Amino acid sequence: MAPNGYANPNVLVETDHVASHVGDPTLRLVEVDVDTAAYDSGHIAGAVGWNWKTDLQRRPVRDIPTTGEWAALLARSGVAPDTTVILYGDNNNWFAAFAYWLFRLYGHANVRLMNGGRKKWLDESRELTTDVPAYPATTYPARQMDAGLRALRDDVRAALDRSDCALVDVRSPAECSGELLAPGQPAPRRARSAAATSAARRTFRGPLRSQRTAPSSQPRSCARSTVARALRPTSRPSPTVGSASAAPTLG
Repeated sequence: MAPNGYANPNVLVETDHVASHVGDPTLRLVEVDVDTAAYDSGHIAGAVGWNWKTDLQRRPVRDIPTTGEWAALLARSGVAPDTTVILYGDNNNWFAAFAYWLFRLYGHANVRLMNGGRKKWLDESRELTTDVPAYPATTYPARQMDAGLRALRDDVRAALDRSDCALVDVRSPAECSGELLAPGQPAPRRARSAAATSAARRTFRGPLRSQRTAPSSQPRSCARSTVARALRPTSRPSPTVGSASAAPTLG
């Protein structure tokens, strides 16, 4: 077990680490929000802003970016294949965590989440700026996704009766009922929502500490689900399939 209490300590960095590396040319900070309103009001110096709805989705199918679209987003954000990326955002890192999954899905290993997200940075009265950085575009190679990190509908169906596979639904009650599409996003009038009957319900916010930081992997309520599962080593004994509004088919 790592000194910080996490089974996979490389996933998270603390706000002190980020503050001490602002301006580091080998690092790219990215704020990922449901839209850019929070970013526009003030962000960590040097951070680029990504909009979950327009940067991390395909329209109108509402799928993840294609390989080419993802490579183009990273290139115009000044991210090279060897760049270390630190993600943070609003809604307790909800959409930043989705972006983290996309980075891993498309094979970018040097990516971290800032523990506590935007809220913790603000609670600590740390400095913000409204200056939008401009980085030279890079040449980022398009890579094929790691299909083992994504579960599609038929994969979920096949897992429903398996005792060695855990299904975890991290949506809020309003999302499960169809009232919301995502945090702060009302669903279209004809939208329908449902959940796998065997899925364990663990809302994304539920396991987080009072500061909205990830729980350690020490035994405690909810620590073995959702965020704690995501922090486990890759070689876990049984597959876990997550269901979420921002990432409806992530594994």
